[in-house]
Amino acid sequence: MSPDATTPSSIDRATILGIVRDQLAEILEKSPDDIVEDVPFSDLGADSLALIELVEALEEQLATYSAGFHIDDEDLEGLTSVREAVNYVAAKLQVA
Repeated sequence: MSPDATTPSSIDRATILGIVRDQLAEILEKSPDDIVEDVPFSDLGADSLALIELVEALEEQLATYSAGFHIDDEDLEGLTSVREAVNYVAAKLQVA
């Protein structure tokens, strides 16, 4: 058996930020350039439904880096900005 089947691809914080920005921009119909890391989700116009869509998109996209990647509902409530979301994902994926 090949160990490559279970070894996650490498990912860094910049890649995670790009994924979060791209997904959020698509959901909110904005340019990724309009998604600033320090701005609260509410200031971007992201309501709870948009955040649920973001979580689903992130879980799907990040599964390629970590099989079964999941963001818990109770954790979602504590994520209020792009930076917090990126930090959360980085910590969950154990990105240095």
